[in-house]
Amino acid sequence: MNVAAIIPAAGVGTRMKSPSPKQFIPLGDGSVLIHTLGKFAACSRVPAACVSLREADMPGFRQELEQWGLSDFARLIAGGAHRQESVYNGFKELDSGTDIVVVHDGVRPFVEPAMIEAVIDTAAEKGSAIVALPCIDTVKQVERQRVVATLPREKIVMVQTPQAFRYDILEEAFEKARADHYYASDESCLVERLGYPVTVLLGSERNIKITKPADLPLAELFVRQSSSPGVRAEPQSGGSS
Repeated sequence: MNVAAIIPAAGVGTRMKSPSPKQFIPLGDGSVLIHTLGKFAACSRVPAACVSLREADMPGFRQELEQWGLSDFARLIAGGAHRQESVYNGFKELDSGTDIVVVHDGVRPFVEPAMIEAVIDTAAEKGSAIVALPCIDTVKQVERQRVVATLPREKIVMVQTPQAFRYDILEEAFEKARADHYYASDESCLVERLGYPVTVLLGSERNIKITKPADLPLAELFVRQSSSPGVRAEPQSGGSS
């Protein structure tokens, strides 16, 4: 089974209010994005990843990839104005012999290889798979600052990545979305609107998405509890330490 990963990381991260995009914020010895790629490189089922970036960010990140020994694993491609475009740009670079495509946020650096493998196996069997957490808060639908409905939280989940899809299903979903000029917040939405079933697996509370300043203290705690990113225990000579 041929598996490929797409890591969208072309955002500017306005909510983080940082001089650099959130995916390049230092976290331990590496950036947030290098930690994410390290987890995928540690998964034997994923031989390579397409990483979508703004072109201006590519030279600096190539240097970090070299420091961590990930240059051969990560292929950098130009991102788009929207997440969906960034993922699609990566999809276009995949070999047509690809069986399963895994998509993962570049700013979710604490995904575990076992979770990546789980969505791959489920997508191979079912066609599509995502990970999510049960909703523990009361959820209300609001219009113009007024509650119009209270939604049954037992039927609601908080979706994370990775998400995995059979190549042909994701290809059809992208083609339909492009034809309809339809944009969604994740790839499973594109698959759902075609009527394909999407299987939901249990996510992890550690699989946080780093999007705002308040996320960083928890991320720093998690990284202190984990091993260094990349395929080596330490960066090569000349890298950060």
